[in-house]
Amino acid sequence: MRITHRFPVQLAFVALALSFAAGPAAAQSTHVLVPADKVQWGPAPPVLPAGAEIAVLEGNPSEKGPVTLRLRFPANYNIPAHWHSMTERVTVLSGTLHVGMGDKLDRRASQTLEPGGYVSLPAVMRHFAWTDRPSVVQINLEGPFDIFYVNPADNPQKPVTRR
Repeated sequence: MRITHRFPVQLAFVALALSFAAGPAAAQSTHVLVPADKVQWGPAPPVLPAGAEIAVLEGNPSEKGPVTLRLRFPANYNIPAHWHSMTERVTVLSGTLHVGMGDKLDRRASQTLEPGGYVSLPAVMRHFAWTDRPSVVQINLEGPFDIFYVNPADNPQKPVTRR
């Protein structure tokens, strides 16, 4: 497998981490405590389809080490088939997340996770996700974060073809 998108992903997360530097993710000398009303949301990096929001609770997604982040998705949000070089652990906090394994998003082949539901996706496992209502998930991983779309045309950062 050829890794081609790590650098842009890391740049996107560096910018994101810097934007949250004054927030809870920066204060890690002994512990991290983030009250629900202090979670700082911002636009998700451009490696994800438009419309999602992200909050980095712990760590820096572009660096080596533990990372805890939350993603907030609108209704009818799709994350096309992709994989990561690290294990991704996802817990649904609110709403519904539909998750499936495979090379393309297939709603019939997905399983539904409701609040409290959990999935652990080993490194390099091809998977996809979608929502049918606004949803929030928490993701735990060992950084640096990366994402590789199975179909390069699904990558939101793909070059724009001009006519």
